Amino acid sequence: MALKEEFEQQGIWLFRYRSYLPLIILLVGLGVFIYMKTHPYLFFLENTRWESAYELLCLSVGIFGLLIRVYTVGHTPANTSGRNVTNQVADMLNTTGIYSTVRHPLYLGNYLMWLAPALLTGQVWFIVAFTLAYWLYYERIMFAEEQFLSRKFGESYAQWACSRPAFVPKFTCFKKPSLPFSWKKVIKKEKNGLLALLLIFLLFDYTGNAIQGSNKIDIPLLTACIAMGIIYVILKYLKMYTRVLDEENR
Repeated sequence: MALKEEFEQQGIWLFRYRSYLPLIILLVGLGVFIYMKTHPYLFFLENTRWESAYELLCLSVGIFGLLIRVYTVGHTPANTSGRNVTNQVADMLNTTGIYSTVRHPLYLGNYLMWLAPALLTGQVWFIVAFTLAYWLYYERIMFAEEQFLSRKFGESYAQWACSRPAFVPKFTCFKKPSLPFSWKKVIKKEKNGLLALLLIFLLFDYTGNAIQGSNKIDIPLLTACIAMGIIYVILKYLKMYTRVLDEENR
């Protein structure tokens, strides 16, 4: 098998099982975090007045990644960008909005969301290792996706892709989105993102306190998790049993 076909086959396989990557990152990152907490001298901000500010910065990075996903999904038509489970889906080629600046905005958003807990470890080597692992993993997925789009859209895809970076946005190419923003689509597709992020930070926070001999729980963070949990259940019910969130062609 030629290397090109091998890369594509690997990308297709990785695409189908990409939901497991965050779990691996979470478990490894939690292990590194626990080691750091038991050896506080490894992180220069540990037990300083700047520690809380750093944790807030980490959470902000994750939320920024989520906002990239929200903006991307909110301006796209049905059967294009989203949480496709097993197969690539593209009824049309997205070339406006954030897609006018970068070819893979959803994967950029994912990177920042997963970078957030990686940053909590406070270990530069782990953050770099995570970044490299993420790139190696998603490079194959992006390759397979681009092969799919190239075959389906031909020259239209080639002309669009030649001047758009794969991962780092080129804002000088920005074009206004062709579709208005749809909160209904965002709610249907991205309703679990913020809850998952908050729960991860609550887990890290509680684990860190427990290691230091405290049962203290971050009340604002816990309250946010409970509120988002309730909202998630409501939205899940609306999606499954009503048509409130349905929107034509979105």
